[in-house]
Amino acid sequence: MEKRLKKSRYITGFDGVRTLAVIGVILYHLFPYGMTGGFLGVPIFFVVSGYLITDLLIQEYDQNDRLDIKSFYVRRMKRLYPALITMVMTTAAFITLFARDSLGKLRDVIVTNVFYVYNWFQVANHESYFDKFGNQSPFTHLWSLSIEGQFYLIWPIVILLLLRFIRSKQTNFDILLIAAFVSALLMIILFKPGQDPSRVYYGTDTRMFSILLGAALAFLWPSTKLKENLQSGPRLFLDGVGLGSLLLIVLMFFKMNGESELVYLGGMFFFSLLSVILVGTIAHPGADMNRLLTNPVFTWVGKRSYGIYLYQYPIMIFYEQKIANVANHPWLHAMIEIALILVISDISYRFLELPLQHFDYSRTFMVIKDAFSKNSSYGWKRIWAVLVTLVLVTATWGAFDKPRASVSSSDSSDLQKVIKNNNKQAKKQNTAADKDKKKASQPAEKSATEAKSQKNEQQADGELTASEKTKAQNMPVTAIGDSVLADASSTMQGIFPQMYVDAKVGRQVHEALPILDSLVRRGKLTDTVLISLGTNGPFTDSDMKQIMGMIGPKRRVYWINVNVPTQRWQDQVNEELAQAQEKYSNLTVIDWYSYSKDHPDWFYSDNVHPSPNGLPYFGKFVTRAILK
Repeated sequence: MEKRLKKSRYITGFDGVRTLAVIGVILYHLFPYGMTGGFLGVPIFFVVSGYLITDLLIQEYDQNDRLDIKSFYVRRMKRLYPALITMVMTTAAFITLFARDSLGKLRDVIVTNVFYVYNWFQVANHESYFDKFGNQSPFTHLWSLSIEGQFYLIWPIVILLLLRFIRSKQTNFDILLIAAFVSALLMIILFKPGQDPSRVYYGTDTRMFSILLGAALAFLWPSTKLKENLQSGPRLFLDGVGLGSLLLIVLMFFKMNGESELVYLGGMFFFSLLSVILVGTIAHPGADMNRLLTNPVFTWVGKRSYGIYLYQYPIMIFYEQKIANVANHPWLHAMIEIALILVISDISYRFLELPLQHFDYSRTFMVIKDAFSKNSSYGWKRIWAVLVTLVLVTATWGAFDKPRASVSSSDSSDLQKVIKNNNKQAKKQNTAADKDKKKASQPAEKSATEAKSQKNEQQADGELTASEKTKAQNMPVTAIGDSVLADASSTMQGIFPQMYVDAKVGRQVHEALPILDSLVRRGKLTDTVLISLGTNGPFTDSDMKQIMGMIGPKRRVYWINVNVPTQRWQDQVNEELAQAQEKYSNLTVIDWYSYSKDHPDWFYSDNVHPSPNGLPYFGKFVTRAILK
């Protein structure tokens, strides 16, 4: 296509747009609770792809009165497949050798990525894009490439039909715009408030509107037919609109949240419209936005943005699996990861993507034969052939092998069983507690004599005293938490028989709000509230204000801080809790982090959830904090 398009122009500012998008995505993956809207970098990629591909196809049809669809497919495969297959197979080989706990469904992952249907595999397997804790898949981010692959497969045929049978570009624009609205409407309809939004996040049907909006723009805003010389009025208008859209995009990177209802009830569609405006102003040669987003750094990153996007997630996942305490130096580790991503992406761009874009695949067999011949003309390059062979063999082995139980996987399985059994037991005990209408009162203060007597009753092994046990047995407590509380619920309810527990794996802090609201309305919220949240991410001042406001100043709130050394937000959560304790007089932070951080033997292999060895310490420590 490129050889036939004599008037086609390379728009350098699009490298700047790609840089903006990939920076957003990387920072979101590194700091998901800092740049909460960085995931919106993907709609930018979609809009750019929709515009550029449609613009090029229209140019080819206008110049040649036909589309060479076969040639289009070949060029797309040459551009995208080498790096994708390399990343997938190399990651599969690494998993086979060094991360065998992740071997499950590896064959399905490889096959669905090869055929660009991985996003539907994720939907079918109920994989969450927003679960930032636990054993994350290094392939999670490839959902977007599957959607683009599906787009490339059908789009030249769609464009050919539109140009052949509906010659009016305005009508074609209207058709694509309506299709984009239908896609956005599907997102709104299929989105279920209060549930994980990954179905609408991954679905081709609910995400295609970004690509369609970019494609629609190409019909009314063809890059080769826009005036280079504009009067100052129109030029300043385009610059102002473009700059405004750019600033709003950056603002939404920081303000939007992937689990917010607003994102799926029109927010992502609005963001895509902003991206369309930005792309349109950059594409116009008479405006200044193209020059604004053109510089050597943006050009370098933009040209490698595909590889950067591909390799970033597995590098982050595998690097952080080998670092015991990312939370100690989050920015240092982030810089190391970014450096690794850039180096590997540059190597891929120079020695894989560029050469194979122009490689004659009809000579593949001859090249392989020559590479392994005694008098090969490829010299040291034969090492690449050997490495490729080893990677393919290892990845294939892993794809057909079954993961063997390791200490880590055994721990994970045990923890899942414990949480499942605890949840069942908690439901039964919650029901029993609801039937008991009696409420024990908690003394506001202890006399000096009682305190002295309780201290004397302490046993050498640190067991709870008889008076502590009695007091706990008669104290109603409402406990809300995530997987840490789910892990410890049986222990806590054994100490506090009247404790009501609502714990869920992956729960975020803001998810406590509807639970508290329901308990308050039903009159079920006790005078003592225990919260164990923050394991899965930090919270905002607004979250804390709403939670404490809903609980009210007359109830005592005990919040267990977090020991989650594998995540960057550990210190942020604990610092925010310490600040909240100073602000709210009825809030007490239980410093589980300081108490447990030097006792790795108290935890499962994830270094987060108390093991059977650590649960007694957790239970007694939390209990004594509540009973003080």
